[in-house]
Amino acid sequence: MKNSRALVMLAFALLAGLAAVVLASRWLLQTSSSAVTPVAVAAGAVNLGEPLTQGQLRTINWPTGSVPPGAFTDEKALEGRVVLASLAPGEPVLESKLAPIGTKGGLSAVIGSGHRAITVRVNDVVGVAGFALPGNYVDVIVNTQQAGKTDTQQSISKIVLEKILVLAVAQQVSRDDTAPKVVNAVTLEVTPDQAEKLDLARSVGTLSLVLRNQVDKQTPSTDGATKLTLFDMPASAPVAEPVHPVRAKYAARPAAKRDCVGVLSGVTGSVECF
Repeated sequence: MKNSRALVMLAFALLAGLAAVVLASRWLLQTSSSAVTPVAVAAGAVNLGEPLTQGQLRTINWPTGSVPPGAFTDEKALEGRVVLASLAPGEPVLESKLAPIGTKGGLSAVIGSGHRAITVRVNDVVGVAGFALPGNYVDVIVNTQQAGKTDTQQSISKIVLEKILVLAVAQQVSRDDTAPKVVNAVTLEVTPDQAEKLDLARSVGTLSLVLRNQVDKQTPSTDGATKLTLFDMPASAPVAEPVHPVRAKYAARPAAKRDCVGVLSGVTGSVECF
């Protein structure tokens, strides 16, 4: 009798424990599912200006309280969108890193609104020894001939454009590479006014790029460097025009009045003045 009661109590305890485990697991499952949100992330590395495809995306569970603003929960909404910045594997795809809907892939997708892309020819010196990489900022210097007031020309170097974004070097647009690359062309992002200045500058002289700090926003005004300012020479005085001597004009003086008398000698006559 006692054994049967013990067996009943043991069976009841086992059933109660099993029910508690099932209820606890259900509660944890419901709690965990409500605390996470599916977020679309990059399945692998995605380069700048590249359109997204289904194979480049995957969905992971992200804590609901820390979902980044602009994240996507549906991978299909991202198909064909072009990225404006390189994505690392597992990085969430955000609206702020995407070009507007309908934008085609390539360099044109990363050009800012109201800006243009212009390419200038460079060499290992002009291109800052290959350290002018996509994503860097440069100043543009032109060296040309400056006409003086006396119709003489002198060389001058002047910064014509400041804080210009490098979009690409040759055909490379990736901003993740930090190794210097010596190329023969650099593509810059400029406004229409700056594009006109740059096109004129490269037609009247030679260009040089000056690499600058990416966070430096100062734009000091300069007068340009000439041979005179380079060697600290004073500006030459204006050449005075030669003075030609004025020749005096002499007027014929009238003959002085004299007293004259006629002299008759025989058959001949003459006039004598004194």
